[in-house]
Amino acid sequence: MKLKKSIHILRFFSLFLVLGCSKDDSSNTSTEGQITFVKTYGGTKNDSGQSVVATNDGGYAILGYTQSNDGDINDKQDESFDYWVLKFDAQDQLQWQKTYGGSADDRGNAIIQTQDGGYAILGYSFSNNGDVTENAGLQDFWLAKLDANGAVSWQKSFGYQGADSGVSVIQTNDQGYLITGVLDVTASGGQGNTSRNSNRHAGGDYWALKLNSSGDIEWSRFFGGNFTDTPQGVVQTNDNGFIIAGSSDSNDTDISNNKGTYDFWVIRISASGNLIWERSFGGNQIDEARAITKTDDGNYLIAGDTRSSDNDVSISKGAADLWLIKISPDGNLIWENTIGGSSFDVARAIVKSQNDGFLISGSSRSNDFDVNENKGQNDAWILKVDDNGNLEWQTTVGGSNIDFSYGIAELSNGSIIAVGDTASSDGDILENKGFADVLIVKID
Repeated sequence: MKLKKSIHILRFFSLFLVLGCSKDDSSNTSTEGQITFVKTYGGTKNDSGQSVVATNDGGYAILGYTQSNDGDINDKQDESFDYWVLKFDAQDQLQWQKTYGGSADDRGNAIIQTQDGGYAILGYSFSNNGDVTENAGLQDFWLAKLDANGAVSWQKSFGYQGADSGVSVIQTNDQGYLITGVLDVTASGGQGNTSRNSNRHAGGDYWALKLNSSGDIEWSRFFGGNFTDTPQGVVQTNDNGFIIAGSSDSNDTDISNNKGTYDFWVIRISASGNLIWERSFGGNQIDEARAITKTDDGNYLIAGDTRSSDNDVSISKGAADLWLIKISPDGNLIWENTIGGSSFDVARAIVKSQNDGFLISGSSRSNDFDVNENKGQNDAWILKVDDNGNLEWQTTVGGSNIDFSYGIAELSNGSIIAVGDTASSDGDILENKGFADVLIVKID
């Protein structure tokens, strides 16, 4: 009891120190992180940038989705949602842009550049026509392999009768792919594992599919419990296995130590898809992991958001904070840190910086503590932390409406590109072309 009481006193004292700091504290401000430009692309409907990757020619490629068939979109006829890829060169000039999908709702979530100079794009599709040749029911994972100019080399659908949604894709050491997302296990009737087991699962589970270089399934596994389990990020480990990070509100089946409501739920699986360990991190409120990356010392950094102030979460600064945790290859918590203000602040993506530290993309509604300014409602929020998770600099971008940042990449020259979407037409947003536009922010 004395130990617990001492911990609570220390947490209270730490929170007092945090809340007592002025938002003008120069420790949150740096000469780095200067915005070079803010641009929008789109048409008169809804358009969004979800993911960005630095390309080997010094440029970058963006994946999102578009409902528009006018404005900057010139290759689609209807107003259904399609994947949308925009390729820029090292001078930020648009080289090409293309849409992919069918006549139903198709939305891209993740893009990578493949080792042959092309791209792999993943999301979900309701279509069974156009570029999409197969649909098992409702929405399926839809993966397309593109060449360097954006032409489809091959495409694959994966799913069953329910709502199955692809979230993350990586190219593996053997030139294949690992794709992860949500499997509607209830609707699949338990299908989705290469070899069936008798454990009970329901709702949505983490679904991992190992593919060869042509997109054919080598193995398929799902992991979770009887409630909602949503994977967001994946990395390959040194032994050719994988660590997957996301969130779970289950407390049964594969989840052994739920902390309360949604937790960061992290699993490590072998190269053949067998579960090695699983860990829950968080407090008694909602904690959701959004992204994972490797660190130079052989560990892993996971970014997301937390509404908790207990258990693994030492300090709460507001309604929701950006939460960083560093874990070992065995899943042990090394350190954790919250960043944010008194309102809602979240991380959506994290990448290792070339210049030490990590770059994070997310959104903020705060204008105090770690967040110097709010332009109105949600702002796109871009920040850099050092190797210990301490804030080096941050900046918000937006107008008086809703603005989000989802993806981030560092180019070969050290410039930073963050992408998302915006419904604003003022403040930092010089032009709005429709309901929501793709938002691109460049920082030097």
